[in-house]
Amino acid sequence: MADNKLYDILGVSRNASDGEIKKAYRRLAKEFHPDKNPEAGDTFKEISYAYEVLSDPKKRQTYDKYGLKGMQEGAQDGGFGADEIFSQLFGGSLFGGFMGGGGMRRRHKGEDTVHPLRVTLEDLYNGKTAKLQLSKNVICATCAGKGSKSGNTTTCRACKGCGLKVTFRQLGPGMTQQMQSRCPDCQGEGEIINEKDRCAACKGKKVCNETKILEVHVDKGMPDGQKIYFRGEGDQQPDIEPGDVVIILQQKPHEKFQRSGNDLHMQQTISLTEALCGFSTVVRQLDGRELLIKQPPGDVIKPGDTKTVPGEGMPQYKNPFEKGNLYVTFDITFPSNHFANERQLKVLESILPPRPQFTMPVGEHVEEVDLHDYDPNDRSSHSGRSEAYESDDEHIHSGPGVQCTHQ
Repeated sequence: MADNKLYDILGVSRNASDGEIKKAYRRLAKEFHPDKNPEAGDTFKEISYAYEVLSDPKKRQTYDKYGLKGMQEGAQDGGFGADEIFSQLFGGSLFGGFMGGGGMRRRHKGEDTVHPLRVTLEDLYNGKTAKLQLSKNVICATCAGKGSKSGNTTTCRACKGCGLKVTFRQLGPGMTQQMQSRCPDCQGEGEIINEKDRCAACKGKKVCNETKILEVHVDKGMPDGQKIYFRGEGDQQPDIEPGDVVIILQQKPHEKFQRSGNDLHMQQTISLTEALCGFSTVVRQLDGRELLIKQPPGDVIKPGDTKTVPGEGMPQYKNPFEKGNLYVTFDITFPSNHFANERQLKVLESILPPRPQFTMPVGEHVEEVDLHDYDPNDRSSHSGRSEAYESDDEHIHSGPGVQCTHQ
């Protein structure tokens, strides 16, 4: 069976012409070059070696006839095998990348474009269609992405069409380091367009910038952070499949409700009278409905109590007729000091549950103290004693030291 590993790496057929091989290499080298994609170093080495072999007629003939294994065994005749050549060029092993793990993974798709979209909790509850304006690169329609009026290009002489410039740095006697970088003459394109022949619309860049309006459909119940994809709407480049536009929903804080999955939580402040004697209140839901909430007399609400309103939470995503619950946590506002006279307090005391029985202790150890309101800004209430001790310590240790005399 024929060995097609190197052809598969460049994404070309076994009968590809020299021009097709060079074009495929330029495209992949730009995509996986370490300057642009630092994590693709090994992939870039494999691409470079594949081009090294297939762009050389003699090496390609040997590879077509014997495959990688045959090229490796060629070292027995006094030449360099494929693995040795790769090691000399890049300091690594070729066959570890080619033979292991099912081969190399290639990406022929452009990068995705990510846009955040801030939405309100009402938008996520009711659903919404938002229009988003974005700027993107599209292949020039005037020159069909060729960059020139005639469609002709000239191979860059500096990099010989590969888009990369190879330089060597002397590390020491007999030691050199090979370095690759984007060709400055052609900006990594591998080809140069004559200035007079450049497309007037794209000025030789092969792409033009245009503004597009996307309609983003926010469905009911979508969660915060939901991704909405527009396939193939990313920036366009010649010979590369466009990436996607990814919209990420970002929920704005709400003044009343907090969301937890499909449930809604809210705080409700009521008076002490309402907590003891029942109440009626209205909560405005996210879709504008007025929810009447009643608490019957005699059912006491304590501070921090939480009550549930079933089925009044968020709609479930992709199943909007099912909803979570609404949870209401209550805070009690107590009356101010001296809100009633002594007679009224006696009446109130007769209604409320009796206070616990108090027995006054007797003896000399009993001491009556005053109870004051706590003020966190009043340091004297809790630090006066320690400051007195610190003052005493400073008095004791101030002045010259005292030494014991020995006779």
